[in-house]
Amino acid sequence: MEHTKKTVFPDDWEDEERMNFLFSDFKENREVHPSDWDSKMEFWTSLVLQTCRTHGAVSLSLKELNAAFKRNGRLPLGLTTVIQSMARCGKLQRESEFAANVDSGWLSWGVGVLLVKPLKWTFSTLLGSSLVSQDESFVVIELVKEKAADLMEAYRSSAFSGRSLLSFQELSELCSEVCPGESSLCLALLQLQREKRCTVSVHEGEKIVKFSRPGQCRVSPVSDVDVGIYQLQCSENLLGERIKVLGLEADKCREEARMLLRDRKKSQALRCLRGRKRVEKRADNLFAQLETIRGILDRIAQSQTDKLVMQAYQTGVAALRLALKDVTVEGAESLVDQIQELCDVQEDVNQTLAGVATSDENVDELEEELKALMEDADEMTDRLPGVLPEVPHNPLVLPRETAQGGSSLLASLPDVPTNTFNISDQQLEEELNRLTLRDSGLLRSLLVLLPAKLSSDSSVVMRIFSVPPSLQTLDRRRGWSRRCEEPC
Repeated sequence: MEHTKKTVFPDDWEDEERMNFLFSDFKENREVHPSDWDSKMEFWTSLVLQTCRTHGAVSLSLKELNAAFKRNGRLPLGLTTVIQSMARCGKLQRESEFAANVDSGWLSWGVGVLLVKPLKWTFSTLLGSSLVSQDESFVVIELVKEKAADLMEAYRSSAFSGRSLLSFQELSELCSEVCPGESSLCLALLQLQREKRCTVSVHEGEKIVKFSRPGQCRVSPVSDVDVGIYQLQCSENLLGERIKVLGLEADKCREEARMLLRDRKKSQALRCLRGRKRVEKRADNLFAQLETIRGILDRIAQSQTDKLVMQAYQTGVAALRLALKDVTVEGAESLVDQIQELCDVQEDVNQTLAGVATSDENVDELEEELKALMEDADEMTDRLPGVLPEVPHNPLVLPRETAQGGSSLLASLPDVPTNTFNISDQQLEEELNRLTLRDSGLLRSLLVLLPAKLSSDSSVVMRIFSVPPSLQTLDRRRGWSRRCEEPC
């Protein structure tokens, strides 16, 4: 654990009584006081994780924890038990065991970088020793996963994201803030290797790192093509540095020639200028080589893009072939013909149903009948003015005035029409014979409406309306005919 920041302690750190209890050793049997045992274990576990996160460390040792938690000259006595308990819970793991779980030959690049030699823990593991050494390093699983995610994010957001391979030195400079120490960087890379998102190999004594590309679940092994690309990239960097050096040398020759001219040393100034020309010529040659290498790298990148496109095309062709496995042109043409035939049948059915509902002949007949009715209505309208009486223009009399005298009521009535109906007496008698009036009151009302010529003869009225003989006798006795002649 690297002490880059000051440890932040909880509020209980100033409580003497509380700290005396926490600095004491754990009981051998947890069942004696389980609540005290659990509270002490929870305190130290949270404090260990918080301290490692504050310092940016992903590993710890018993020696480092004793140095970090030393208080008033006292050391916590239960840290060994805390480390063992966290290891059993899976929160901690021995550093060498953590590296041994990686399948990509970590011994080829991890020995000498890790804090503990592999053989040192191998013998203690075989002997079954449960003691924790002061210098033995443990990896905090939760923190190393967070550090690996930060490392991956730093790489993909940098200018090196377009490169498939990076040297270990370049990666150390890139992630100096994320992983300040070499041990933290190695452990983060081991975690990425366990997650199949990174692979580390050694080429000509130099460690190179390959990350998974965006969209890929797993990183592919380092191939000869990757090594060739890495060599080209190294050559590009080397040429770029040499061109910068030559540029500085050319500027230096120019300044020397200017100073010699001030001192009137013309021959020496000419030699400096000739040297400057040679340096610029070498720089031009190197720059041409650099452009050639960059062109090759661009073509390789383009070929990789073309390869991805070809793979996508192949996948699409295979999927389309499976989708159209049971589809043929003949089958499609037959299906279209069946659909067209069914559409024609449906159209015929619709036309048939529409013909049954309304045919052209029925429509013509109905139009002729409607025309005849309209002509009859016009004839009736022409006859009405000659048959009906004129509309009265006298004002109506209120009921109170009518009660005062009957003369005013008679005066308010319109004149009796004098024109004759265009109906013969025989036709009127035949029409009235069809009616049967059984209510004498209704008969009296009808008599009022009849002209005076007809209403004066009661026998004619009786015969016209087919009044029964018994009713005729009863009305004669009552003087019905005489009353009918009187005004109402």
